[in-house]
Amino acid sequence: MRYLMMQKAGGAEPDAQLYADMAAFVEELTASGVLLATGGLDPVGFKMTSAGDEITVTDGPFTEAKEAIGGFALVEVRTKEEALELCRRFRKIVGDGESVIHQVYGP
Repeated sequence: MRYLMMQKAGGAEPDAQLYADMAAFVEELTASGVLLATGGLDPVGFKMTSAGDEITVTDGPFTEAKEAIGGFALVEVRTKEEALELCRRFRKIVGDGESVIHQVYGP
């Protein structure tokens, strides 16, 4: 089962210890084959809409900074409980805030 874990932006500025803890966590998940992809996201972004043959591109931001998604991790686990445990570990590292998790369907 694949899950997309998204971290909302905001919170305290990361310090050297947080970077070190996250690097160790990412390295562990990568070595075990659980982590498929991870990264930070541009808080501004852009969107594209279509109506018939008309394509419109609009520059962001589209949400308040505290609602923007700041980063993501795509993981491959056996159960939802494993995904929840990974997110619990992540939340303990980064502290207060909010993560949103979705199961990814498809091949």
